[in-house]
Amino acid sequence: MRNPTDAVLDLPAPVDEAAPRTDRASGPTSLAARYSAVRHHSLALAAPLSAEDQCVQSMPDASPTKWHLAHTTWFFETFVLLPHASGHPRSDSRFNHLFNSYYEAVGARHPRALRGMLTRPSRDQVLGYREKVDRSMRRFLDEGDLQALKLAAPLIELGLQHEQQHQELLLTDIKHLLSLNPMEPAYSHAPRPLSAPATPLRWLPFAGGIHLVGHGGEGFAFDNETPRHDTLLRPYELANRPVTCGEYLAFIRDGGYRDPQWWLSDGWGAVQAHGWQAPMYWSLNGDDTVPSQFTLHGSHPVDLQAPLAHVSLYEAAAYAAWAGARLPTEFEWEVALRSAGAVLDRQGATALEPQARAAGSGQGGIG
Repeated sequence: MRNPTDAVLDLPAPVDEAAPRTDRASGPTSLAARYSAVRHHSLALAAPLSAEDQCVQSMPDASPTKWHLAHTTWFFETFVLLPHASGHPRSDSRFNHLFNSYYEAVGARHPRALRGMLTRPSRDQVLGYREKVDRSMRRFLDEGDLQALKLAAPLIELGLQHEQQHQELLLTDIKHLLSLNPMEPAYSHAPRPLSAPATPLRWLPFAGGIHLVGHGGEGFAFDNETPRHDTLLRPYELANRPVTCGEYLAFIRDGGYRDPQWWLSDGWGAVQAHGWQAPMYWSLNGDDTVPSQFTLHGSHPVDLQAPLAHVSLYEAAAYAAWAGARLPTEFEWEVALRSAGAVLDRQGATALEPQARAAGSGQGGIG
């Protein structure tokens, strides 16, 4: 399956990550301020959507917007308020079954593939649930016992990071849903940003040897980012920017989807089984004109200068083989970004182009 990752929108940005604060200091970095900002951002992302939009599930791997809003709320109620905050009135006990995702120790769960069947509770009831939990969370953050808050702070931080993950999923899932509508509705009616011309592609060398990878030091990390450890890398090179849509179009026009020599065996099988001819959300016009692409701004001609997105591992590997390159490993990518940051600090100029740094946040790149 290909990953329906998302485009950049002109929407309020979530707050910067920070280590959890257990005092009640005011200001934009306090835990209370960060909680309010993250929770508000989720509502802002859902605001353009109707109640009908928010209930539908477009495929088993997606979730309705309404479920994202409820599940992230359930997290704070279940893991923060009920164990650590006094005076919070427990919500409908059935929510524990409806809005649990994969937490085995908490109890049984509604099947993921059937979340789109949950027409009840309504969107308005879910928003009421969020408001109730937010009131209790604000009271806990502002007035709760400091020792209890200290114990709960890492869970609150985890909940904020978790909700920011679901903000990405919300956009990913609603884009897939809207793409299936023949009306090609736009999620956002703001002007669609176009990319600046891509800089010339260059290859940046990186030294081999033993490198430290994984999370280290202060700040938040998920458990799968630790422990920090050594890894052995051979010398390698990484492109200074991601592949552009225009460069990938050249691969398509050269018969890339018709030539098995570029594809891994399973990848070629997927091409044949699913009839792939272009990246997800692209529509070829059968001539030499620029293909169209469905975006959160509706359907538009493909932005040829934009970093390539919405390709599977198989497609990325096929393009890399066609271009005489290969995909970087996770460790090569991590070390390269860290090394580029050091060059940035010394030289005051980007070693990796801005698109490449954005790719580290999920847009993808090929080296």
